[in-house]
Amino acid sequence: MSRAAEALDLLVRQSATLAVAESLTGGLLGSAFTGVPGASRAFRGGVIAYATDLKHALLAVPEDLLRREGAVHPEVAAAMARGAAELCGATYGLAVTGVAGPDPQDGKPVGTVHIAVSGPGDQVWRRNLGRGGSRQEIRVRTVDEAVDLLAGVLKRSNGEHSG
Repeated sequence: MSRAAEALDLLVRQSATLAVAESLTGGLLGSAFTGVPGASRAFRGGVIAYATDLKHALLAVPEDLLRREGAVHPEVAAAMARGAAELCGATYGLAVTGVAGPDPQDGKPVGTVHIAVSGPGDQVWRRNLGRGGSRQEIRVRTVDEAVDLLAGVLKRSNGEHSG
């Protein structure tokens, strides 16, 4: 079973749902979930907010945070996750923002990625990445790490050990 299928199964068992917000992955994250047969039992939808202004307009990321820190920041990822969950009426939000290259963005080097999961009770779990690689490698690794973070959160909330 793929990690995305495992996460969707855990969501279904918890009667929970998921929404995603993605930037650098441009739809790959949502595709990881919708590629699983039966995904609609838990996957609500997502937003590709590639442009910084859309992170505010669609996902309610605070304008002052974006002005102060830029789009590539752990708090931006957390706000995107919360915004996706709220917009789509989901239990959990999963968001990614970062720099896939070829150039740095907002003073952050290529390979800088921030991932966040928002969940019940306004809880937020984060993972930060900072490795290089090609643009495609960074994007694929971001999806893998995001799905892994979500699966781990769901396993812990279900009383299971993540592995």
